[in-house]
Amino acid sequence: MIRHTVVFSLKHAQGSAEEKKFLADAMILAKIPTVRKFEQLKQVSRKNDYQFGFSMEFDDQAGYDTYDQHPDHVAFVRDRWKKEVTDFLEIDYTRL
Repeated sequence: MIRHTVVFSLKHAQGSAEEKKFLADAMILAKIPTVRKFEQLKQVSRKNDYQFGFSMEFDDQAGYDTYDQHPDHVAFVRDRWKKEVTDFLEIDYTRL
């Protein structure tokens, strides 16, 4: 199992229509067949400045690779993520 997480901030104003549209459009990632347990999260820690998080799981490396190369993921990163995300940190975990 691989748990893929990313925390990020958007260039859009908090609560704006643009912010809401980005988050709504990101739900396309949950529809990629190898994605399990997709979650959109609001970051609340005072220890960092990120606003949101996405978390998802994959059964194995092949599932992760399928997601990473899937046309919907590639298009979302190219057309939305790179243009609207100002900062992010990606962490991928496996069980010990």
